[in-house]
Amino acid sequence: MAGKWLIVVVGPTALGKTSWGVTLARHYETEIISADSRQFFREMRIGTAVPSEEELAAAKHHLVQHRSIQDPYTVGDFEKETLQLLEELFTRHDEVLLVGGSGLYINAVTQGLDHFPEVPAHVREELNQKQQQYGLGVLQDELKELDPDYYHEVDLDNPHRVIRALEVCYASGRPYSAYRKRKKVKRDFRTIFIGLEAPRELVYERIEARVDLMINNGLLEEARKLHSHKHLNALQTVGYRELFKYFEGEWDLQTAIDEIKKNTRRFAKRQLTWFRKNKEITWIAYNEEPEKVIAIIERLKKDQHEA
Repeated sequence: MAGKWLIVVVGPTALGKTSWGVTLARHYETEIISADSRQFFREMRIGTAVPSEEELAAAKHHLVQHRSIQDPYTVGDFEKETLQLLEELFTRHDEVLLVGGSGLYINAVTQGLDHFPEVPAHVREELNQKQQQYGLGVLQDELKELDPDYYHEVDLDNPHRVIRALEVCYASGRPYSAYRKRKKVKRDFRTIFIGLEAPRELVYERIEARVDLMINNGLLEEARKLHSHKHLNALQTVGYRELFKYFEGEWDLQTAIDEIKKNTRRFAKRQLTWFRKNKEITWIAYNEEPEKVIAIIERLKKDQHEA
């Protein structure tokens, strides 16, 4: 697919990636693939900040609310589905947008998946039992000791991710992150990375405003409907876990809302830690003029052509 470009828009949550995706898609007359692993599930609309009806109408989006929380969906599934989709989209477009903040999923598309050792079932079972008996904090401490690099990147409040990393550590005797340094695969398209940035205080202000808006838009009711499914991996997600604790009487509502804001700030910090390691990303102010960003993209395309 010579002359085909995947334009990837990344950055921390609440900085306007969706809006930028629409702006660039309209300029290039193309379509958007979501790389937000929280927006794949149709039952989770408010708490994942799914694009608005206006945004969905302004540019065609793919892989948004296309799965049920009941359906297992892995990063490998995403890689396969996205590559098939790109093959089809590139028959009609020279540029396609990949937009989102899920770094692992973006890496799967642009670099290929890492290959991890097989893990005996009993290792996973023992870790799950340990979590149930002693709590997630014990596993977080173990991960910090066994793999401090990944500890500072992973969503520490997601037991599935923490347990996955630990089981590889225990099964192999090596850090989980040691298996994430393989050479990137060769794709049939070229990739340009654009990262949105803003002062930390502004990111946090926007996060708090978004959480308040979600609550006003009905997040409480959405989470209540999903409470009976809280064991599913899709719901190990900021914005739902905290409200489940409110429903169960562990916290009052204000505490749950404050925890959502705190954990979303932590999530944004981990996103930035992940993306800052990618030296291919060109960082722009979140409120930069679109014309300037389009000029940057065109320059980056030219530079890759000449390289």
